Amino acid sequence: MAKVDWSLLARLHRDGYSRPPAEHRITDLTAELTEMLGSPDPALRVELALELLTTWISAGVYDDLLPGLGDGIATGLMTGIGESGTDTVFRRSHSALVLAECIERDTERSLVPPNQVLNWGDRLAAWFTAERDLRSFVPEKGWANAVANGADAIGALGRSPHLRRAELTVLLEVIGERAANPLADVWSAGEADRLALASLSIMHRGIVPLDRVEAWTADLIDIARAEAPASVSGPGSPARANINAFLRALYLHLSLGRNQPPGRTDILLIVIERLRTAQPGFFGRR
Repeated sequence: MAKVDWSLLARLHRDGYSRPPAEHRITDLTAELTEMLGSPDPALRVELALELLTTWISAGVYDDLLPGLGDGIATGLMTGIGESGTDTVFRRSHSALVLAECIERDTERSLVPPNQVLNWGDRLAAWFTAERDLRSFVPEKGWANAVANGADAIGALGRSPHLRRAELTVLLEVIGERAANPLADVWSAGEADRLALASLSIMHRGIVPLDRVEAWTADLIDIARAEAPASVSGPGSPARANINAFLRALYLHLSLGRNQPPGRTDILLIVIERLRTAQPGFFGRR
């Protein structure tokens, strides 16, 4: 295989060229780009690997190869799983974004067997709930952002027609589990908004019953109220702060978002009631 001039490919991409060069086999390019997803260098990881892979997927380059590509990318979700503070998080987190693009492409074109998409969903959910490295921005290495990137992938799953009521309900539980994680720091990089948007992607399908949404938010409030609140003696539990931030983000997107889910008014009333329960000092009835 001819040596790849990655700087040339990056320049072609910036100029709007959305297909790989004919002189290189797509399988060879893909193998190298997949490895780059784990690079601690953001120029390789994001500006090259992530940009090229997602662009080629959306341009249809991988349409005939999409099932195999998704399977290969999904293996990266478990690279170094359980580690925290190491560079392996970059491979896991950015694999989630590429797999999300595979799912979105299938949603548009129906290219992957339903059971295979469901398998990708199982693997995404398993990674998302098991991920322990919750850093957002890593100095000199760029964004890890596993929570936000995972939320985007869950949102892509929520839009897939292959997931029905039972699977979508599980996705809501996965989002709740991530929001309530006791090991997290207080979110500061858009995690709450990204999780809220993922939740709305699920609700947009209009097939998760309202009583299930109500029970889901009630479970979150029960967890938040069991955690230590902020006080003069300390900042309180990160899980409590993150659940409150998530509910506020959900409220804002339900209130201001342009594309609203079926039953939006009822869902909004549920979220308002949960906010009042979670933070009576701010939102309680007077």
